[in-house]
Amino acid sequence: MADIVKKILARPIQLADQIIKEAEFACKFKTDCYEIKNKTEKLVALLRQAARASNDLYERPTRRIIEDTEQALDKTLQIVIKCRANGFRRIYTIIPAAQVRKSSTTIDNLIGNVSWLLRVCTPADERDDEYVGLPPIAANEPILCLIWEQIAILCCGNLDDRADAAASLVSLARDNNRYGETIIDEGGLAPLLKLAKEGRLEGQESAVRTIGLLAYKPENVEPIINAGACSVFSKILKEGHMKVQIVVAWAVATITAMQPNCKDHFLQTNTIRLLVSHLAYETIEEHSKYSIVSKNKIASIHAVLMAKNSDDEIKKEQNDDENCHVARPGGLEGGDVQMHMHQVVSVKSPQQKTRKE
Repeated sequence: MADIVKKILARPIQLADQIIKEAEFACKFKTDCYEIKNKTEKLVALLRQAARASNDLYERPTRRIIEDTEQALDKTLQIVIKCRANGFRRIYTIIPAAQVRKSSTTIDNLIGNVSWLLRVCTPADERDDEYVGLPPIAANEPILCLIWEQIAILCCGNLDDRADAAASLVSLARDNNRYGETIIDEGGLAPLLKLAKEGRLEGQESAVRTIGLLAYKPENVEPIINAGACSVFSKILKEGHMKVQIVVAWAVATITAMQPNCKDHFLQTNTIRLLVSHLAYETIEEHSKYSIVSKNKIASIHAVLMAKNSDDEIKKEQNDDENCHVARPGGLEGGDVQMHMHQVVSVKSPQQKTRKE
């Protein structure tokens, strides 16, 4: 990533240096060219700072912003060269004043874009307190820049900031399916899965829920599987917190319902086996509450009293279980979740199919 960023930054830095050099010898619009020179010096300093921080930059907005910067600087250089013309070239060269002023404004916008890029790709504890807002490039696509900002935080922020960013992506993916597709296109799956694997409880829940919401159509399931979601979900079901495991079960049910062919991938990573083991554990635990004392073993009043106390304790545990009910993700209650989980685990393994044939 660092080498790619340095490579795409080389050309804009070269153009900015040429603008600064040519503007010093301008014969027309000297004041405007001097202003362009000062702004370009500020811009080239930011570009060199970006080159030094190339390891931390988020690739998608970096490419877009640097490509726009290169195109704008190329046009500005042509205008500054025309302003330097003298002799007969000066007589026959026509330069609209509005075009020169527009170049100066364009450089202001470039400074805003690069400043925003450096800020969102800097960890929160290393930033200044000033919030620069959305960049000028967001004038036509504000949601895209908001998604860029959240993904950039997922890539380089601390665990608390990454959890907040994942929660923001949950809201965006839930509000509009098109935003969910943008999250996938802009490379949000990898940092979301990384947070689901190594984040704290709230961050893991938000990351897994976002991934489940992204699978709103069959075409989105393949990139989710290719990003490594199966192995991450398997790890959570094996070692994770119960609340996160519930969200994972919902996400697996959502993904497999949208694209049944992906069940084989979950089988290979033992995700289905782990889901079945959780279901079996809950079933055994539920049946153990209703144990019956044999009449042959009740040989005394003491035994009868012990059996009655056992029944009272069972009723108390049932009431506690009802009070400690954990809400299911996505608004699903117990029966719906059981139905979804049974849909997931109903697939037969390839070995079973072969034996039957």
